[in-house]
Amino acid sequence: MAADDSGSALARRGDNGGFGSLSRLKRGWTRQKPDEQDDDAARALRFITCVEELGSGWFWETDREGRLTYLSQGVMQQLSESGRSLLGESLCDVFVVGGDDVSAERTLRFHIVGRTSFSDYHVSTDSSGDRLWSISGRPLFDEVGQFRGFVGTGSDLTAKRRTEAEVARLAMFDSLTGLANRAKMQLSLDQLLARRQGRWQPLALMLLDLDRFKAVNDTLGHQTGDMLLKLVAQRLQRTVGDGALIGRRGGDEFEVVIIGECRRDALGDIAHGIVAALSQPYHIAGSSISIGCSIGISIAPDDGDTSETLVRNADLALYSAKGNGRGTHRFYVPELLALAQMRRQMEDDLRQALGDGQLHLVYQPVVGTVSGAITGYEALARWEHPRLGAISPAEFIPVAEDSGLIEPIGEWVLRTATLAAAQWPVPVRIAVNVSPIQFARPTLPLLVTSALAQSGLDPARLELEITESVFLGGSAATEATFRNLKALGVRLALDDFGTGYSSLGYLKTAPFDKIKIDQSFVRGIGQESTRNAAIVKAIVTLADAMDLETTAEGVEAQDEIELIRALGCTHIQGFVYGRPMSDAQVLIQLSGTQLAAPVGVKVSRPVRTRMLRSIWLQLDGRRIAARLRDVSAAGAMIDSFEPLTLQSDTRVAIEFVEGEPLGGVIRWVRGGRAGIGLDQLFDFREIKSPVRQQAAA
Repeated sequence: MAADDSGSALARRGDNGGFGSLSRLKRGWTRQKPDEQDDDAARALRFITCVEELGSGWFWETDREGRLTYLSQGVMQQLSESGRSLLGESLCDVFVVGGDDVSAERTLRFHIVGRTSFSDYHVSTDSSGDRLWSISGRPLFDEVGQFRGFVGTGSDLTAKRRTEAEVARLAMFDSLTGLANRAKMQLSLDQLLARRQGRWQPLALMLLDLDRFKAVNDTLGHQTGDMLLKLVAQRLQRTVGDGALIGRRGGDEFEVVIIGECRRDALGDIAHGIVAALSQPYHIAGSSISIGCSIGISIAPDDGDTSETLVRNADLALYSAKGNGRGTHRFYVPELLALAQMRRQMEDDLRQALGDGQLHLVYQPVVGTVSGAITGYEALARWEHPRLGAISPAEFIPVAEDSGLIEPIGEWVLRTATLAAAQWPVPVRIAVNVSPIQFARPTLPLLVTSALAQSGLDPARLELEITESVFLGGSAATEATFRNLKALGVRLALDDFGTGYSSLGYLKTAPFDKIKIDQSFVRGIGQESTRNAAIVKAIVTLADAMDLETTAEGVEAQDEIELIRALGCTHIQGFVYGRPMSDAQVLIQLSGTQLAAPVGVKVSRPVRTRMLRSIWLQLDGRRIAARLRDVSAAGAMIDSFEPLTLQSDTRVAIEFVEGEPLGGVIRWVRGGRAGIGLDQLFDFREIKSPVRQQAAA
């Protein structure tokens, strides 16, 4: 509130017949009733009293020498806690202008001596500066122009300053866990990297992602999820200690900046400790909760000298850790960036492929184990890339799911398959895969209705294959989708049974017609070294009790057919009855006999597990990023986004586990893929669970 030298009505009237003195006004007008002549004075008194009582402001007054003659009672009590009396003391001694107040170009004493107005000076009352005030004042003159002192107002800025500090704190810290937030961590990282110029101090960045946290949130509720995040933050702080900066990036992602350490073995030990600590069970509201943790690590300056680059590279390493089985850590290597760029290119190409007709369907027969007749086909998407050639669904379906392309691709598959099946000469079933992302959309029943109407296909001939992961939500919407689909008359099959959600509770309510036993339990079923036969028998027994059909997936060897029949499976699917075929070939096959003749290998080979994951190949002194497609105790099949220049009988080393190479020989090279025979038997179960296990296709 700026003031001029003439003053307001309160300042213009002096001691001779006015109310120029606040102290006189408060003393006099609290003891006598004002008459009509003094209405202004009475009104002013009421205003002053109201402002003081509400605590929205206070008033002060000095004499000609700048000594306090009046100070509002509330402020007087606050400032007199030290026991000293303030009336009679110099205003400039009671209030001191803050040294960091850039607006205080002229000191408070200068204004008092010079009898000039001042406004909104930030002052404190002691050296600690714990209390901050704002005061404004103007000189007071009587009716004949004689200077009588100063009169002014004040307000307490302490609460405002605390509020501003709290706002600043909330802007830099996570309100749930109390850890630094993403903005604070980036600021700290920028500052640390700026200090490194000319003097490189070791610095490492770890990005953490909690495994299975979404399942906790969906099944136990967000309140439990929030409590779990708090406990994770506490464990993280205890594990890492004071030698690191810890923050929460958002959701279930955390980050740790470690200063003074860049040795990979030491950082690996820290990462192992974090994974172990965060993987221990949590006990919340009577529930025991187990989650995991994956970590990506980048190191400055080798992996980047800016916060953006370090975060990007640590994120790429985290993606690699999650893709290689989770519950582990990975360091950034330049090849990861190349793989990410190739993945982005694949996404761009896939968008174009959908519009250009590069995708097509093939159909794999499903055969009854008792009759040996074809009972249906599964529709499988294939992509013929104009430059790279055939690309497996194991490669492009994950990209489609991550990019949001799975919905238009899924709709195209459903409409194309139902149109084709409606023209077949024999009314066998057609099975279509439904991704969890598609299933989560409430419009799925409408899409199925539209496809059936467009094709004219009998709903009983359509079988929708759904994986166990759709149950992670456990919501009413999931149950409603099941009800609506069954109301249409379509069949529902539980795909890849046993590899996903680790609970059988959903089988009590989900209206399935069939269980498809994952190929990982079927391969090598006749070998004594596996327990696969016992597992398949248990699944069949469960299905029989619930009146469900069963299909054994991924059968390749003819000597496995009789065993699968003896175990009670109702259907068989796999290369043993031929590779997937075009619609034209299906028409030819169904025009003849429906009996399926086995064409697969006579005798089963050592157990192979199909998986798609990143590995390293050591060749001619180079370390090459490659992909593992399947693995057995004696060998592996690999390929890459880019064609590999390999030759048969060449010595190589393959790293299933990073930093632990196994020697081998390239046995064959065909179509960008290569088969490698290992020098020694390898227990591939030591490899973490793959990103995805694909059915034989």
